[in-house]
Amino acid sequence: MGHGEFTPKWGITMILRAVATVVATAVLLAGCTSRAGEEPAESAAPSSPRVELTPDEGNEDPSENIEGVETAEFQGGLHTAPGQRVAYDRHPPMGGAHDQVWANCSGTVYARAVRTEHMVHSLEHGAVWIAYEPERLDEDDVAKLAERVEGQPYLMLSPYPGIDTPISLQSWGHQLKVESADDERIDQFIQALRQNPYTTPEPGAPCDTDPSAFDPANPPRFDPSAPGPDAMPVDGN
Repeated sequence: MGHGEFTPKWGITMILRAVATVVATAVLLAGCTSRAGEEPAESAAPSSPRVELTPDEGNEDPSENIEGVETAEFQGGLHTAPGQRVAYDRHPPMGGAHDQVWANCSGTVYARAVRTEHMVHSLEHGAVWIAYEPERLDEDDVAKLAERVEGQPYLMLSPYPGIDTPISLQSWGHQLKVESADDERIDQFIQALRQNPYTTPEPGAPCDTDPSAFDPANPPRFDPSAPGPDAMPVDGN
């Protein structure tokens, strides 16, 4: 083969190499341009802002960020005479005058409704009380609530006949009513308000009780009747 001759095979090879070089260069430049000029892709579903639920000096009442929580102001330390009723204005109540003896709130699950005046005293100590309407909650949902409460400090669970919702959570001056035991706000409420030193009159006061004064295995029974004329007003006056 003489100099200057061009065979078809050699020509095709040179053409393919040249095309490959041009394509590779174009891809590289396009990639650089894309990375330099493109905006980052938006996420399909932006996550909701995280709610901080641990109380501190800058966030004394994290429950303000929980939808549905109702609040009210109550004076602490208002004790009834032994056996005296209180004319509570909410059911279940979330504060106010109460019996001198508190209900055991050391992760206690009560199978029957307990005298309200004892339960309210436990709220003053920083407990969270989960009450439920036994006619509106099935056994599986009651078991879910009991699993949250049993053995956990400053928590107590009891039926409370006559509630206008299946589940009602109380801490001192705070209440949240929900429809389901799976509602994530139950755990949020507990985290924000159990033993909260900024919202509880007596944080750290005991939850255990002397069985001679209050026996958690046989607690004083809930009284569904209306309080009589000798009942103490909820504000003590």
